[in-house]
Amino acid sequence: MKLHELKNVAGAVHRRKRVGCGEGSGHGKTSGRGGKGQTARSGSSIRPGFEGGQMPLYRKLPHRGFNQASFRTEPAVVNLGDLSRLDAAVVEVDAKILADAGLIRKDEVFVKVLGDGDLARALKITASKFSSSAKAKIEAAGGQAIIA
Repeated sequence: MKLHELKNVAGAVHRRKRVGCGEGSGHGKTSGRGGKGQTARSGSSIRPGFEGGQMPLYRKLPHRGFNQASFRTEPAVVNLGDLSRLDAAVVEVDAKILADAGLIRKDEVFVKVLGDGDLARALKITASKFSSSAKAKIEAAGGQAIIA
């Protein structure tokens, strides 16, 4: 298939609705805009929550409380199965090596190692957090889990 052979699926393209073309069309007189008023005018768009100048509900209600979720930092997650696929020459693993391998982004320093997968060789892993299963599997393979 070539670019010039591409065609739309049947029914994907609709004709433009021609409004204001007589009463018989069903879209005559007010052209589907209802009666008079702000929404009948061209270029009209009213932002959500606007109540025509009346004090809107969201400003009448009290805003109380504090939410920690906006300040929370999520860790970059790496599984043991991903670490086992690293180059055999790698013995010590930290955030820089994980970023070079493409397992995390370069600016991420908060790394958590999870225990999904198996680790066959001893690795000295430095990370911010370890799950209990990951720590057990690393130590069972003869490696070290160092919290940075």
